[in-house]
Amino acid sequence: MPNDVFRNKKIILGVTGCIAAYKACYLIRELKNRGAEVKVVMTPSALQFVAPLTFSTLSGNPVVVNVFPESQQNGTEMTTWHIDYAQWADLILIAPSTINTIAKIVHGFADNALTTLVAAARSPLIIVPAADVDMYLNRVTKDNIKKLEELGHYIVYAEEGELASGLSGYGRMADINKIIDAAELVLSGIKKDLTGKKILITAGPTYEDIDPVRYLGNRSSGKMGYWLAKAGFLRGADVTLISGPSNEIAYPGIKVHNVRSAKEMKDAVEKELKQNDVLIMAGAVADYKPLKASSKKIKKEDKLNSISLSQTDDILLSLKKGGKKIIGFALETNNAEKNALKKLKEKNLDMIVLNSLSDKKSGFEYDTNKITVINKSGKKKSFPLQSKFQAANNILTEVLKIT
Repeated sequence: MPNDVFRNKKIILGVTGCIAAYKACYLIRELKNRGAEVKVVMTPSALQFVAPLTFSTLSGNPVVVNVFPESQQNGTEMTTWHIDYAQWADLILIAPSTINTIAKIVHGFADNALTTLVAAARSPLIIVPAADVDMYLNRVTKDNIKKLEELGHYIVYAEEGELASGLSGYGRMADINKIIDAAELVLSGIKKDLTGKKILITAGPTYEDIDPVRYLGNRSSGKMGYWLAKAGFLRGADVTLISGPSNEIAYPGIKVHNVRSAKEMKDAVEKELKQNDVLIMAGAVADYKPLKASSKKIKKEDKLNSISLSQTDDILLSLKKGGKKIIGFALETNNAEKNALKKLKEKNLDMIVLNSLSDKKSGFEYDTNKITVINKSGKKKSFPLQSKFQAANNILTEVLKIT
């Protein structure tokens, strides 16, 4: 991945004593794969779940468990390790974090290696809670998590699902990919700056049926729209995603409406726009549909020589803005900027995002994109080839300027 923000970053992973501690192994692997150096600090109770040797082997570094060495009879090199670690780290990530550790951090306790390190921290802190449902939803725990956010720390909230106790509810540690994405966000210097914003996003292609088996469509994978939804969610926005057929997966907490045709997407956009502040039209809507779809599969012996087409409704052109900010996308193969400006003006958009299929590894199906953002006044800002997550964040930062 070009310009991966994890490359050469120094990350301390704090692991506390709960059943989700084993998932920290996968976090180390992903962070290392992205080019980060990882050191692990465990609480004493975490030893009941995963052995330090496991984390040491995966990270390639010694693991800290105790503030002081077990024996000083033969000397020690530990000295003020917590200060050294605090100055070394670009990011401290505590995953999983028990409610006990959360309470200690909120109230400034420094009674084990991890909380002592946090007390000396200079770098950003991400906390990923995990607990059984009644513990997680306890009023004191909720207040403590809120206080951590007020102190400027980033919280990756627990998700709903089956728990180790056999109960089901909120408290399960967030998905590994979401935690990695949150870490990338924080390392990029981005905060939850979209809190209170309601954003509607479209993603993926639309399919127009020829018969029960075949359809007209395009190569859109939905990646760009889904990354916009994920980035908006991580930045605190209330996100609604209208998705055409796609294999991409949204985070829990993002409201998803699945559609298939251009008409279904149009109807969903018109309905949802009323409750949102911003529409980002990243979906690749089919421009044409068969004039009449066959109710039966068209057989080879039928010798179909042509298909009569009609235009689908232009969603952006037909929308009643009602004071909403509307952002469109333009994917062009020639005269890219000229065509994007034309679309920006004709469809009365507040901003348009241009990407060109002539750029290598940009556009449909790739995990990277090269974009230019143009606002209503004609001012443009171009970005180099980057991951679609980084592109999504750059788009959202420009959207923030016009809202």
